[in-house]
Amino acid sequence: MDLARARFAVREYDQKPVEQEKIDSILEAGRLAPTAKNVQPQHIYVLQSPEAISKINELTRCAYHAPVVFLVCYDTDLAWTKDGESSGNMDCSIVGTHMMLEATELGLGTCWVKWFDPAEVVAAFNLPANHKPSFLMPCGYAAEGVKPSDHHFSRKPLSETVTCK
Repeated sequence: MDLARARFAVREYDQKPVEQEKIDSILEAGRLAPTAKNVQPQHIYVLQSPEAISKINELTRCAYHAPVVFLVCYDTDLAWTKDGESSGNMDCSIVGTHMMLEATELGLGTCWVKWFDPAEVVAAFNLPANHKPSFLMPCGYAAEGVKPSDHHFSRKPLSETVTCK
């Protein structure tokens, strides 16, 4: 619970590089996430070269010039589908949650970003046709003085979000 409470969206990053062992640990946390039928359709692109970071910052203002941006996609050929609905975005969401919590545990900040044009990202990074972008996750050390937004701690009571039957 402490980790869940500590995590908040970081939108301003220090330019200190993220250590490879921390990136690896975050990716491992995502790998351990459950997915529908355990097909593990996620494919994560680690954007960290100056060229890749420049490109993603041109495509969205919400990469926040983080030193690392995880581009979380799912393979449409692998994602479990039932009645025409794919589990891809749901699977990526679970993977991303594991990654964000691990990043927080490691002293890093992240932000969940959906503010981008998936077709532009596919074209810019020359992704295979079966890799569908789900979201971006900028990641890095929070800039000095960054703290949660004022509304971060505002939560509805469970009585408004849960119904027991």
